Amino acid sequence: MVVGGLGTYAMYITRELVKRGHDVTVFSMNPGGLPTRQILQGVEVHRPEIIDITNVFPIFVTEDIVGWGPSAKFFNDILMYNVLSTSKLVNQLEKEEKTEHDIIAFHDWLSAIAGICVKNVLPKMPTAFHIHSTESGRTGNGSKIISHMEMEAGKSADKLVTVSHAMKEDLERHGWPTRKVSVVWNGVDVDRYDPKAVDQEQVAGLRKSYGIAEDENMLLFVGRLAWVKGVSNLLQAMPEIIAEFPKTKLVILGRGEQQDYIVETADRLGIRKSVIARFEFVPEEERILHYAACDLAVFPSTYEPFGIVCLEAMAMQKPVVVGASGTVGFREQVVPSGPDQNGIHVNGNDPHDVAWGVKATLEDPSAMKTWGENGRRRAEMYFTWDRAAAQTVDVYQRAIDETNHK
Repeated sequence: MVVGGLGTYAMYITRELVKRGHDVTVFSMNPGGLPTRQILQGVEVHRPEIIDITNVFPIFVTEDIVGWGPSAKFFNDILMYNVLSTSKLVNQLEKEEKTEHDIIAFHDWLSAIAGICVKNVLPKMPTAFHIHSTESGRTGNGSKIISHMEMEAGKSADKLVTVSHAMKEDLERHGWPTRKVSVVWNGVDVDRYDPKAVDQEQVAGLRKSYGIAEDENMLLFVGRLAWVKGVSNLLQAMPEIIAEFPKTKLVILGRGEQQDYIVETADRLGIRKSVIARFEFVPEEERILHYAACDLAVFPSTYEPFGIVCLEAMAMQKPVVVGASGTVGFREQVVPSGPDQNGIHVNGNDPHDVAWGVKATLEDPSAMKTWGENGRRRAEMYFTWDRAAAQTVDVYQRAIDETNHK
């Protein structure tokens, strides 16, 4: 079960590590009904069955978690996944089955508890904490307990890995131990995301299903519908875009807390006929089809440590308009000028600037084609999973070597 950018990362990077000759074990969530132990494309996957202790929280946890209300069940699942995974790793795999792991890697706050616990129980075990985003960046003030958890994990790990130089700078601003931080860009499967491999009849059928004619522009937004993704400002920009390019429609794929806002805003701005929203997580095959069908991908995020969706669009040979203000890794992916240009940088906080970026792109179809070609070439050169795996292994090896020499 793969959800979101972190799920995509985990699926691809582990398979790539296996291809490079490494043994990889993954501990993942079990929503119920999935095997607790399984081999998938050479990756050993463990999914402990979750135990519900939500009604125990009020006895001993802080007001922070109690205040989550119904969402406390999510925290319950994360907590139990971490505790059960750590127990299985230490007691079954390490002690009972005598499996010798060289390094333990854990990702974001979602597995920070496990990372900290492993270091407590196996202090000589090298650990690497991958930081794809932080609570303060994702949600503003957010949960104090999650922010504290992230920081403690950062202190306990031997190495920290993050996804962009923009994110490393953000960690430094917030007091993280950046001497331990390495930057490893994410990747994209350029063979899977290949415009030449897509069935053009299916592409035409998709556009037709949305009521988008051949002579109309299809803008595409893919992502979690949260304020940091900038979809609200993209909607605010649409009247200005439509005024100059009336034959333009926006397709939104994703789900999140802004779903009602999107519907209400489209109605309020009188652009409902120009906005098609599908509030669901679209499977990869269908997502590829959407990239192939669109004319321009727009991701005006204001906080996006990396953003795999941009790479996916680039690999599919599409020009991109991306947010580049704030902690945004898009600016490391997208070249905004010169012979290698593959898109435009905008201020995702400013609807007028977003509108400018989209209009400046649409007004030159010839440049759009060139930018798309440049984008795919750049993805092939700098953003493959093979390259990401090689750099990740280098970081892991340094952690192992340094731990062995202590």
